[in-house]
Amino acid sequence: MIERIVILTDQSHPQGGASLLAVESALAFRRRGYAVTMVCGDDGDGPGAAVGVESVALGHRRLLDSPLTNSVRGLYNRATVRRTAEWIRANDTPRTIYHLHGWLQILSPSVFAALAPVRDRVLMTAHDFSLACPNISIYDYVADTPCPRTPMSGACLAARCDRRSHAHKIWRSARHMLQWRLIGAGQAPVQLLINGGMRPSLRAVGVNDDRMVTLANPVVPYTPDRIAAEANHNVLYVGRMETTKGIELAAEACRRAGVRLTAIGGGERLAPLKAGYPEMNFVGWLPHEDIAPYARASRMLVMPSLATEPFGLSAVEALWSGLPVIASKTSFLAGDIETAGAGLAVDPRAIDAFAAAIRAIADDPARTQAMSVAAYRDTRHLGLPFDRWIDGLLAAYSGLLAGGPGAVAAAVEAVTADTAPDAGPVLASVGAS
Repeated sequence: MIERIVILTDQSHPQGGASLLAVESALAFRRRGYAVTMVCGDDGDGPGAAVGVESVALGHRRLLDSPLTNSVRGLYNRATVRRTAEWIRANDTPRTIYHLHGWLQILSPSVFAALAPVRDRVLMTAHDFSLACPNISIYDYVADTPCPRTPMSGACLAARCDRRSHAHKIWRSARHMLQWRLIGAGQAPVQLLINGGMRPSLRAVGVNDDRMVTLANPVVPYTPDRIAAEANHNVLYVGRMETTKGIELAAEACRRAGVRLTAIGGGERLAPLKAGYPEMNFVGWLPHEDIAPYARASRMLVMPSLATEPFGLSAVEALWSGLPVIASKTSFLAGDIETAGAGLAVDPRAIDAFAAAIRAIADDPARTQAMSVAAYRDTRHLGLPFDRWIDGLLAAYSGLLAGGPGAVAAAVEAVTADTAPDAGPVLASVGAS
C-alpha cells in the first residue's frame, strides 16, 4: 500500500510539459484519496494547495529569470538538500514513494543528493534527454542538426553546440558531470520513458535496461469527435514560439503554400513573428480547453521541431481529434504517423518541400478525409487517456515498493497494455461551424 506520494518539480504552477504533468498528477492522486507532498523550487502556491497537497517550497526563481544570481545555485542548490532532507527525516516511511519530474531550473542536481537516503523508492519521468545530454535535446544548435556525438565524450565537451554561448555549454557540461556524480554509476532511478525510442540514448550513459519503463504521456484530444478536416482550410500550430520549435519555418512554409497559419502559444519569437507574418494568426497562449474552436477550423496541424521530440503532445492531441499531422522527421512519432496514414513527415528546413506537403493535404479533400479518419481511429496507441496514465503511475509506484526496479515494467504493462480507448464512430465529425 502506498502511504504517501512525494512529487519533486521546479514549479508548482504548470508552465511546460514536465510541470504540467507533475501538477496534474498531484491533483489526480488527491482526488483518489492519496496523501501528496510537493517539493517545489518556487513559492509553492500552485493549484495543489486548494485540494490538500502539502507544499515544501524553496521560494526561488527559475535559472533563466536571474542567470547571474542562479549560476552557482543552478549547479548545486543547498536549499534543495536542506529542505528535502528535513522533510524526509521528519516524515518518511517505508511506503512513501518519490517521483522526480523536473530539477534543471531551480532544484538543481543537488536533488539527487537529497534523495540518496531513499533512492530505492525514487522514480523519474524522462520528459527529455537531460540525463543523456548537457544540451538536454541531443541537438547541435550551432550546426542546426541533431548531434551525432557520444554524450560527454571529448568530442562532445569540445563541441560549440550551445544556442547561447560556448561558456554556457561549459557550464551545462559541469552541471551534467555533477549530476551523474551525485546519482552514482549504475544507480539511476527508475526512468518512466514517454517514448520507448529514448532507451538507446539513456542506455548510452549508463541507465540499466531494467530501470527503463515506457509510460506514454496522457492525451486529452481537442475535440471528442472527429473534426471534418477535409472541410477546413487553416493550418494549426500549438507550441512555444521558439526557433527550435520550427515556428518560423512553419510560417514561411504556409506563406509559400498560400494558406493561413493559426499559431497558439507564447514565447520569445511571438512579437517578431507577428510583425514578419501579418497575414497569419498568432493567437498567443491559450489554456487547453480554449484550443478546440481553432482546431475545429483547421485542416491539419504542423509540428516542425528542429530538435528531437520524444513525444509531441500537441501532435497526438490533434491526431486523436482527427487532424492530419505534418511532423518533423526528427520526431519519434513521425514514423508512427506515416505508418498509420495519418499525416506526413518532412524536414522542416527544406521550406519548399515543407510547403509542398502542406499543399498536398490542402488540395486533396479525399486524401485529407482518409488521413483524418486514420488519425482519429488508428493512433490511439500513441498515448494514454489521463485516468489510465494515473493508473500506470500508481502501478509503477506499487511495483517498485513490492519488488524493486525489476517489477515496475510488468506492473505498468498490466494496467496499460491493450487499453487504447475506442475512438467511436469514424463518420461522426465536427466541422468549423
